[in-house]
Amino acid sequence: MRGEAHGYQVRQDLLLWAADRWANVKQGSIYHALKKLTSEELLAAGHTEESDLGPDRVVYRITPQGDGEFFYLLSKGLGEVDSGETMFNAALPFITALDRSTLAYLLKARIRQTEGQMSTTQFLMDNTIAAQPGEPGKPVHIREMFRYWNAAAVGVLEWLRDLLARVEAGEYEFADDSPHSFGMPPRR
Repeated sequence: MRGEAHGYQVRQDLLLWAADRWANVKQGSIYHALKKLTSEELLAAGHTEESDLGPDRVVYRITPQGDGEFFYLLSKGLGEVDSGETMFNAALPFITALDRSTLAYLLKARIRQTEGQMSTTQFLMDNTIAAQPGEPGKPVHIREMFRYWNAAAVGVLEWLRDLLARVEAGEYEFADDSPHSFGMPPRR
């Protein structure tokens, strides 16, 4: 990662990683977030850079407290299904900031949780839906919602298992492989 960046660079990196598909990456929102993270001491405002395009730009860097929070949220986003799809999508671009074994552990945890959710969904489908219209239980057509959930989970599990196999086989460069494992976004 860069180590230091101003708001415009942050926005460019987020757009490069397609974060605009799941997050608000408008310039005003980014500067608001940078100021908030600075007030929470997760970032520190450093020097300013002159800009030909407008006012000088404040350069921010992550603090040790911010680094800890980053790895906490990264681990939670990858390893806990209940953290939600948005957190998972936010975490994915940063997988190589982890050690290979840590990512493998988190993916295995997510796989187990997804399998557990599928099992619970199947139990609900088998035990809470009326056998016939008018009988006790959920309406018969609710079964389609449960089937949809499990069908979607099958695809997620296939992708998770494939990623885990590739990670364990040595694909990608991780934090324990190289200090530059995350890489640098291209400069425009």
